[in-house]
Amino acid sequence: MKVIFDPETDTLSIILRDAKISESDEVRDGLIIDYSKEGKIVSIEIIDASEQVAEPQGILYELKTKESSLV
Repeated sequence: MKVIFDPETDTLSIILRDAKISESDEVRDGLIIDYSKEGKIVSIEIIDASEQVAEPQGILYELKTKESSLV
């Protein structure tokens, strides 16, 4: 998975898999989901990200494990 913020276009892209995009669907204003030809989600794009995301230039990555979910 890759997360890219482009300050010039104010776009945040979350790339979930390395696959060719076959179809895109704007599920609501400024939220685009890209699909492979098999119908799997390839990426999620957020337009005007600085208005939608609290900190588009920073990311916190958390990996939950069985032990941490028991705490």
